[in-house]
Amino acid sequence: MGILSWIVLGLIVGVLAKWIMPGKDPGGLIVTILIGIGGAFVGGFISSVIGFGSFRGFDLRSLLIAVGGAVLLLAGYRSLKKK
Repeated sequence: MGILSWIVLGLIVGVLAKWIMPGKDPGGLIVTILIGIGGAFVGGFISSVIGFGSFRGFDLRSLLIAVGGAVLLLAGYRSLKKK
């Protein structure tokens, strides 16, 4: 996937994560994209550690794992922001 694909996927995943966990978060579109991209990495790392293996290409399972990682990242971001 090219860099533009990663940005678009990050935006989609970030928006889905914020839809799942609504609330006031500073940063706007850029932070949403970064949370989405970071969530894809976190979700991919966790899935490889627990034995789901590596993924090639884009499918529904990889999207769900990326959204799960973004939700975890967003929850961590919010807990750090409260302190």
